[in-house]
Amino acid sequence: MTATTANPSAPTPAIDEETLMAFVHRAVADVGTVLGGSMIVLGDRLGLYRAMAGAGPLTAAELATRTGTVERYVREWLSAQAATGYISYEGDGRFALSDEHAVVLTDETSPACVIGAFETALASVHSTDRLADAFRTGEGVGWGEHHHDLFEGCERFFRPGYLANLVGTWLPALDGAHAQLTAGARVADVGCGLGASTILMAEAFPASTFTGFDAHEGSIVTARERAAAAGVVDHISFEARPAREIRGPFDLVCFFDCLHDMGDPVGSLAHIRAELSPTGSVMLVEPMAGDTIEENLNPVGAAYYGFSTLLCTPGSLSQDVGAALGAQAGEARLRDVATAAGFSSVRRVAETPFNMVLELKP
Repeated sequence: MTATTANPSAPTPAIDEETLMAFVHRAVADVGTVLGGSMIVLGDRLGLYRAMAGAGPLTAAELATRTGTVERYVREWLSAQAATGYISYEGDGRFALSDEHAVVLTDETSPACVIGAFETALASVHSTDRLADAFRTGEGVGWGEHHHDLFEGCERFFRPGYLANLVGTWLPALDGAHAQLTAGARVADVGCGLGASTILMAEAFPASTFTGFDAHEGSIVTARERAAAAGVVDHISFEARPAREIRGPFDLVCFFDCLHDMGDPVGSLAHIRAELSPTGSVMLVEPMAGDTIEENLNPVGAAYYGFSTLLCTPGSLSQDVGAALGAQAGEARLRDVATAAGFSSVRRVAETPFNMVLELKP
């Protein structure tokens, strides 16, 4: 297939030079943003941000000494970060990281921390060549086929939000779920990844039993190790299997940011519905999105559409059915999926800037 060429006889459009140059500057800024993703992952991986947090202005030599790195590299990195505004240049060769920026880049207990998103994004763009082929063939790219940093990055991106909201806000918002969990419930965590959400629930509700499920075997191995380290192995387990192979009954089934990645979300939910106990429910956590493209033309939408193009849509297309909901499916479409799966009640019970939480009842 060849690219379409412009018609040489077509009239040359009138160019608004001011609009042209404004977009050139925007495009150059975006080049810096792409490169900045690598800068940020380097800052995280080398401990540069953590060494700057609360330390006041530092020179490149001082920061290199604190982190066991080489001053010349660090000096260039500091300058690049100052140019983007992530850190400030204080003069006399000194740079500083503000307390507010330190939270976003280092404090993984805060819901404001998004450092994992950069690790996820950088891992995603490693698949650019493979995705270019997929665009032409329509084939999918499975979750496990991406760069290995994707799994840890995704966990780090979502875990601060779960830590801040899951036990204290989301679960209590479900009808009767908190009482069930306190007394002793059977819980399934579908698409559990490295197990952060499953372990958080197990730590909070020792009378309940939890099983995390994920189709990616490598993630399950790590989840088991982390559950052992957390000391919750007496009431938690992990299994490598997709949603349609889960066997209940369960009192609560959770989907954390994963239903839109599934090839057959209607079939998966219909199967889970059949595995619920008579009083059971589903907690569906999905990325925050409006129901129209116009509602999602904002920075959060830009990030999620980007992740959806590189990860979620090709992941779904690699599976049977290949519904490809996309990360920005929106509540109306999610309601349609749940209704088609046989659920009679769909209720939004909570939301954050990054997620919406829906309760599904049979």
